Amino acid sequence: MTRSIENHSRRRFLKGAAGLTLAIYFPWSFAQDAQKQAVSATFEPNAFLRIGEDDSVTVIAKHLEMGQGTYTGLATIVAEELDADWSQVRVQSAPADASRYNNLQWGPMQGTGGSSAIANSWEQLRQAGATARAMLVAAAAQRWQVPAESITMAEGVLRHPPSGRQARFGELAGAAAEQAVPEQVRLKEPSEFKLIGQRIARKDSPEKINGSAIYTQDIHLPDMLTAVVAHPPRFGALVASFDPAPALAIDGVVEVVEIPNGVAVLARDTWTAKRGRDALSVEWDERAAFRLSSAQAFERFRTLAETPGTVAREEGDSEAALDGAAHTLEAEYDFPYLAHAAMEPMNCVIRLDREGCEAWFGAQIQTYDQAMLAGLFGLEPEQVRIHTLYAGGSFGRRASKGADYILETAHIVKAIEGRAPVKLVWLREDDMQAGNYRPMFHHRLRAGLDAQGRLVAWQHRLVGQSVAAGSPFEGAIQNGIDATSVEGAANLPYAIANMRVDLHTPEDIAVPVQWWRAVGSTHTAFSTECFIDELAQTAGQDPMTWRLAMLEAHPRHAGVLKLAAEKAGWDRPLEPGKDGERRGRGVAVHEAFGSFVAQVAEVTVQSDGRYRVDRVVCAVDCGIVVNPDVVRAQTEGGVGFALSAAMSEAITFTDGKVDQSNFHDYSPLRIADMPEVEVHLVPSTAAPTGIGEPPVAPLAPALVNALAAATGKRVRRLPIGQQLAS
Repeated sequence: MTRSIENHSRRRFLKGAAGLTLAIYFPWSFAQDAQKQAVSATFEPNAFLRIGEDDSVTVIAKHLEMGQGTYTGLATIVAEELDADWSQVRVQSAPADASRYNNLQWGPMQGTGGSSAIANSWEQLRQAGATARAMLVAAAAQRWQVPAESITMAEGVLRHPPSGRQARFGELAGAAAEQAVPEQVRLKEPSEFKLIGQRIARKDSPEKINGSAIYTQDIHLPDMLTAVVAHPPRFGALVASFDPAPALAIDGVVEVVEIPNGVAVLARDTWTAKRGRDALSVEWDERAAFRLSSAQAFERFRTLAETPGTVAREEGDSEAALDGAAHTLEAEYDFPYLAHAAMEPMNCVIRLDREGCEAWFGAQIQTYDQAMLAGLFGLEPEQVRIHTLYAGGSFGRRASKGADYILETAHIVKAIEGRAPVKLVWLREDDMQAGNYRPMFHHRLRAGLDAQGRLVAWQHRLVGQSVAAGSPFEGAIQNGIDATSVEGAANLPYAIANMRVDLHTPEDIAVPVQWWRAVGSTHTAFSTECFIDELAQTAGQDPMTWRLAMLEAHPRHAGVLKLAAEKAGWDRPLEPGKDGERRGRGVAVHEAFGSFVAQVAEVTVQSDGRYRVDRVVCAVDCGIVVNPDVVRAQTEGGVGFALSAAMSEAITFTDGKVDQSNFHDYSPLRIADMPEVEVHLVPSTAAPTGIGEPPVAPLAPALVNALAAATGKRVRRLPIGQQLAS
């Protein structure tokens, strides 16, 4: 169904333009006369809330909703302190403006990532809701000539019990806008929460169910052209020459243009653009192209691992402790490149007009994208108006460190001199073969036990590309160490007196890499938790008990471990398998983005090596749980996402070319392989921490530890694939 985003947005705005506005700045596509109808432009204590005369409560979300439940969580925080009726609350995406919508964990930058949306907004949005509440109460007190403290408020209604008077939000919105902004407001105690901690309906679900949700693919602008790009077959290759004639011969193809990273075919629709792209004849200059195979790259990494790297953590004397150990153990672990494989591949719409540049897409780092577009078009950042739309997943991909697909769209618009708006569409094959990946890594670990089976020495060497290099977060690289490469390794929580963690960061690998859901923890949790299990076995210790003995200084790690063990029945044997099946149980614990997750996996392995994951028990400590249903959904989704990568996913190279192209050869988890997942939440009064990524990290090590318990065979290379059968 073709829809006009401008008409759609304008209709929604005009339904509730008047009322109490807390520093709301309207999206650029709204008509100028609609902007003039906004009330109380002088009232700006924050930029997160608008209350209309129709009783609507609009929360302005500074973070991208890509399926993780951010809109619901952010709105819940505001509505809780405001005492709003949840049915009155709606959510609108904020414009790109870091001065108002800064991610408080990132500095002066608006964006979503690092599981930071709820964590960085917690106090900010509570203050926003409480401030509006205080001003509504003040307006009611003034109107009714009663003390403010005698007024109660619940579900969008203010009441004065002694007189029986009451008023809805909308009735008081105009008067509240005239009140002085209080310098301090009281925030609720957790015991007073009515919405936070409850399972309440998600705000994005109705639109997604009835089809009215607006994604980039839904944008249809007058005279818009759709572009599909022919990308180089190898990273680093350039266009040498091309013949546009075969593409232009296809009815509906409008133009063919060269851009820095390929050749774009523009047409009236996606299918025609694809046909034109497929018909193109392009000669590539591959003199500087990446030509290694995955095996060759791994061999280079293993060679680097034979020499000391840059030290990320050093305590005691690990070399001397290893020399004096009663038992030593060594292991190497390999991790492939991984695609993000979001359900919605990359896409973007851009048009130029008299005011500058206007863009529509699932923007994940608005400030960076705004700056990159401004630089390309020679504009000021405020002349780049970004409309953040729903995104069909990301897993880090839309937080593009080079704004790649966004700048690709802009280059096409520039190449046609802005004659028409352009919608860039990446097909699945583009996403697999021309995207950015979770970096490939090689780990080498050595450890020593004393005669009593205590861990006395630990050495961990990592080799892999930096995701922070060349990104807006290059500050994460300190003294030659990319913190995202060693997170989960350099901050290992176990009490080990002698420890060394070092890193090699090869800079001559031309494969573009980027953060992938849980970033460094996706490989560090696996290597450390699998190696800990092997050491526990060498020490003749139960892996749960052995871990807990080294976590006395880390009660939150220990807390989730104990809870997972209790709920999984760790102290009880598993039911035996049938017909020669072997069963096993494994555990892992990890901290990521301030949250703590332990998982116990149960598996059944058949005689031919095929296996199934029967059950995963998760214990999660993420501070105050804003919405338990969202936390459970993110945990269950994280388990499925991680299990998919652990079992079968890999991006591999042959002579520099990506071997995979679509879901037939990059195989995500099928629903029939999804295990039963139990999620248990640790009660807490601590401030909320991340949940989108932390559940991903412990799954693969818990799974492999379970497989080892069942078969005695250790898997040290991901994906697992057919290793158990070999």
